[in-house]
Amino acid sequence: MKVAVVGATGLVGGEILKVLEERNFPVSEIIPVASERSIGKKVSFKGKEYTVVGYDEAIAKKPNVAIFSAGGSTSLAIAPKFAEAGITVVDNSSAWRMDPTKKLVVPEVNADVLTAEDKIIANPNCSTIQMVVVLKPLHDKYKIKRVVVSTYQSVTGTGKAAVDQLFGERAGDSSVEKVYPYTIDLNVLPHIDVFQENGYTKEEMKMIKETNKIMGDDSIRVTATTVRIPTIGGHSEAVNIEFENDFDLAEVRALLEATEGVIVQDDPANLVYPMPINAHGKDEVFVGRIRRDESQDNTLNLWIVADNLRKGAATNAVQIAEYLSKKGLI
Repeated sequence: MKVAVVGATGLVGGEILKVLEERNFPVSEIIPVASERSIGKKVSFKGKEYTVVGYDEAIAKKPNVAIFSAGGSTSLAIAPKFAEAGITVVDNSSAWRMDPTKKLVVPEVNADVLTAEDKIIANPNCSTIQMVVVLKPLHDKYKIKRVVVSTYQSVTGTGKAAVDQLFGERAGDSSVEKVYPYTIDLNVLPHIDVFQENGYTKEEMKMIKETNKIMGDDSIRVTATTVRIPTIGGHSEAVNIEFENDFDLAEVRALLEATEGVIVQDDPANLVYPMPINAHGKDEVFVGRIRRDESQDNTLNLWIVADNLRKGAATNAVQIAEYLSKKGLI
């Protein structure tokens, strides 16, 4: 199968190549693609070097699937050209997520909505992906009424320049480019993406709207506060879930342990709980601190952690492609 990776020289693009290799996706030809300034650069895949090509050349090669991680404006301009050529696009930007004509997919949750006619498929926001993987089995069993989520998100979610800012500040290098409006090292920024008129940030509104779309249920009320912290390994979330029906904690743990892609790490007596340092480089979603909210009936507290570059981006996109391949949709 011919696979194009658009944005192959970026942080997530590099991770997509790595995930395709690790998961042994059936690649007959890899086509690394990037903007004009990166054409001619080299990327590595399965021990070989490949030359980055431009969009038109990539389309001419007629890949079966193109996994995009090149930013929203690029996706809006270029993805339709791939789709018009009969190439299925899995897009990692925010460009198509809330388009009512496009599917927004987390394979463990709603892959069954996909058809061969879906030529542009949206990959959700990283913080939404890891949350809905955990919410889905609980919603099916107890019916979720409301979700309150506070995130603790890695600088890797902003890209390489943000990682460079963090380590530059840590090294005392005052010349480092500032991606954030304030110092991030030894600090916490309650601000991810741009502020909206309602006082929420765009990231917070993404989590709210995307959760409803992926879960296929607009009755679930969601409120979010998204926060940037100086970590590398992944995003963490404190999630409070109110259900219509009561639950048994042992049953909740059993449900999550049986959920594909979820690993339960919940042993407070031995200080076992998910942390980004341990989620780094892994494809699973880790959940712990599973406990009843004693201030309100039918309400559960969870702590959810995942590598935002893997399950939150690259892995989820590759899993969508795997599903399409397995079902003969590409």
